[in-house]
Amino acid sequence: MNQTTQNQQTYQHMYPKGSKSAALPPGKEAPDFSLRSTPDQFVTLSDFRGRPVILAFYPADWSPVCGDQMALYNEILSEFQNFGADLLGISVDGAWCHAAFCKDRKLHFPLLADFEPKGAVAQTYGVYRTSDGVSERALFVIDPEGKIHWSYVSPIGVNPGAAGILSALESLQPKEVAK
Repeated sequence: MNQTTQNQQTYQHMYPKGSKSAALPPGKEAPDFSLRSTPDQFVTLSDFRGRPVILAFYPADWSPVCGDQMALYNEILSEFQNFGADLLGISVDGAWCHAAFCKDRKLHFPLLADFEPKGAVAQTYGVYRTSDGVSERALFVIDPEGKIHWSYVSPIGVNPGAAGILSALESLQPKEVAK
């Protein structure tokens, strides 16, 4: 059995009750929020107006798929930055857990704690798994004006990769006019 299949089975065992997500679609205003990025600092989405933002909701720190997903985004962070985009990871873990996870994985982007009230931001984006107490593995690209440009919900045990994010960021770039 390959590692991907094994991870999918692990997640299906851990989160058996998941329901179909109703993620906010493109064109909707991205709900603003303020979440802890460290035990004593907050990050507010609206502070990023004028720049694209990637919101990467994930179930939990320290799990195999989540660790791989965040490590991938860390490795290609410069590609996101080439599009002028900021990346924010969001899960229901607390700020102290995120701090330890970031330090261990050497992550260079903020992980935000949607901790209390648990999953409130994930709920506003339509990606909270109430029966499991975690968020979906969901991605949103927010345009510089604060609207959702692209969204995707991956099966919870599958790393969605970065191709969709990069395509969405590319489509936000001004089109060159042929002469």
